[in-house]
Amino acid sequence: MGSDCESYYSKENVFMEVFTCPRADNDSTALYCCGFSDLKYCCDDPNSFFPYEYEYMWWLRVGALVGLSVAALVLLAFIITLCVLCYLLITTKPRGLDNGLPLRAPGNECISACAESTLPNIDPIL
Repeated sequence: MGSDCESYYSKENVFMEVFTCPRADNDSTALYCCGFSDLKYCCDDPNSFFPYEYEYMWWLRVGALVGLSVAALVLLAFIITLCVLCYLLITTKPRGLDNGLPLRAPGNECISACAESTLPNIDPIL
């Protein structure tokens, strides 16, 4: 029991004849034709044949790696930006509520300032 790998042209444009899996020089459990349209071999997984060229699949792998790298850089930039914004929020946060007015009891300042005043005393008009 085995499967036939159809003939194909390799990457170097060499014609490869039909062969049956398992081959005499392979493992006896390698019953299925695996690989790509330009690189075929026997293996034990029936779902390992891809009808694409090997180089095409390699470029897909490189594209996925580049895409994941860009996503990782974007995530890193987001985390750094978040940390910087949190730091700025903490360091520039006001320590208390400041409405611009001094917190003093009314009249305390006037008593000391009025005692030193040289203004003439004016009686209020009744």
